Amino acid sequence: MARYIVKRILMMIPVLIGVSILLFAIQALTPGDPANIVLGQDAPIEEKEAWREANGLNDPMVVQYARYVKNVVTKGDFGTSYRNGKPITGDLIQRWPTTLKTCLLSLAVAAIIGIPLGILSALKHGTWIDSAARSFGVLGVSIPNFWMALMLIIIFSLNLKWFPVSGSYGPIYWVLPIATLGINNAANIMRYTRSAVLDNVKQDFVRTARAKGQKESKIIMHHIMGNAMIPITTCIGIFLVSNMAGTIVIEQIFSLPGLGSLMITAVTQRDYPVLRGCILLVAVTTCVINLLIDLFYAVIDPRIKARLKQEGGSSIIKKRMQGGVAKS
Repeated sequence: MARYIVKRILMMIPVLIGVSILLFAIQALTPGDPANIVLGQDAPIEEKEAWREANGLNDPMVVQYARYVKNVVTKGDFGTSYRNGKPITGDLIQRWPTTLKTCLLSLAVAAIIGIPLGILSALKHGTWIDSAARSFGVLGVSIPNFWMALMLIIIFSLNLKWFPVSGSYGPIYWVLPIATLGINNAANIMRYTRSAVLDNVKQDFVRTARAKGQKESKIIMHHIMGNAMIPITTCIGIFLVSNMAGTIVIEQIFSLPGLGSLMITAVTQRDYPVLRGCILLVAVTTCVINLLIDLFYAVIDPRIKARLKQEGGSSIIKKRMQGGVAKS
């Protein structure tokens, strides 16, 4: 297991290098001079040139990239903002927990709703309960998050006045943002869970367990869910990663002080260092989440843990992930 963890951590390095190179390439190909954006078109040429020199923009792109990587790795320094000239590392550290908190809470709510509903829908296959659950799944995945957020604000904030419109000054402020992301994720998780449970209900080992007279609750929790949790865990990991992008719009709508609102501000102001730092931090978080999901497979399936010890885990997890996505 330790060997596999080390290998996965080493595999993150080329991924993060690729992301950082892509960010610098996009900046180089983006039209417009940052000096003109920050100082204005009418600023003296000498002042613009001094600003470029102070920010290292006169150096070749390769030199800029090497200096950026060195500062990030050795000092944890993601650069300074073009707009205010302040280090952005502090802003990233301050805002990152808000984005992660939004993702985790919304996914926890989605799992609490979606997994039991998917199990119930599969066990009541063909009944009105199954039809109602499938209708919820279709509606949940069809409604865009931004539209759902606006409808929740109109109904529960403006009309009923149950929750505040925006801000993050207490637990009540998190209800609508988490509900917005949670409803969409719950619908997706319900559909994956229903499909995974239906696949296992028809298996021979389930019929054998029933023939032996085992309790239905034990059959569901031990035999059916023990195998169905692989694709369910896969889809939860996918949605957790996608939530990192989905929170960008939600944070802007509900005025949450997270990475999403910071990224949108950086885009509108052409503040490239801030944008690079946000995207790179999201990429690191995504890699860590994928590693944790892979390790969780060994917890829910002892066969994976045993084979990891024998093979070092380089290929078996990937095969199980692909198999889980295919079954879903």
